[in-house]
Amino acid sequence: DSFSHSNVSNGHSAYCTSSQGAPGIVAIYIVFQYLDYIYLNAGIMPNPHISFKAFISGLFSRRAVHMLSTAEGLLHQEDKVTVDGLQEVFETNLFGHFVLVRQLEPLLCCSEKPSLLIWTSSANARRSAFSLDDYQHKKGKEAYSSSKYATDLTSLALNRHFNKQNLYSSVVCPGIVTTNLTYGIMPCFIWKLLMPILWLIRLVTKTYTLTPHNGSEAHIWLFKQKPESLNGLTKYHSCTTFWGNNYVDPRKMDVDDETAKKLYQKMLELEKQLLARTNGPISTK
Repeated sequence: DSFSHSNVSNGHSAYCTSSQGAPGIVAIYIVFQYLDYIYLNAGIMPNPHISFKAFISGLFSRRAVHMLSTAEGLLHQEDKVTVDGLQEVFETNLFGHFVLVRQLEPLLCCSEKPSLLIWTSSANARRSAFSLDDYQHKKGKEAYSSSKYATDLTSLALNRHFNKQNLYSSVVCPGIVTTNLTYGIMPCFIWKLLMPILWLIRLVTKTYTLTPHNGSEAHIWLFKQKPESLNGLTKYHSCTTFWGNNYVDPRKMDVDDETAKKLYQKMLELEKQLLARTNGPISTK
């Protein structure tokens, strides 16, 4: 399920999952007059496989630190098609959120006070894994990386379209965190056995946050910032030092306006097709 957590002006929180569909979104309209924040955090990595050959060769190369930080070239996934006729990873990691934002647009652009979308992206987001001609990643084996790069592009496009309406968008990377997502790569007990080694890796890369608490550092930090002061071309990384101190590291994303614009148009068209096949736009009246 796509999941969003919306912090709102009266101090309460609204939750909506894609499985709730229209009733969940209508409930938000009934309760809230506008939304200050939406955390777009859902993500899946189905049937991941590690390329141990790539790991060994990368470990003894000049790109070892980069490989350990991003898992570039290490992870392949087996994607599938959903009941909506879309690629599962693309729909869960990005498109479901995109449709949710579109449906909640009146609550996000209706106040003099700025609103902020906070997308959970990844250091694994890579331009080389993404193609505009195959933006759902039907043909490749790196659906997760592709979907996260598309997330970065979508955030940029949303900023270009909505900043003048006081809606802003930022992306974060929680780092390497041991959760149910990573337990799909290796069993939990193996991660626990590797924990001393993972701690040592922090000596060369600080993105091994390892726990959800540490990984949420950038999410919390963004909540405390003024949305209009944030850079739409920056990804905010949660980092943890060897001694366990957390901090946020802003890094420029490898994205460009032209690609973001083209993807945004493709997403709008896909949304139009999807709504035409279902019940059409959600009514809030």
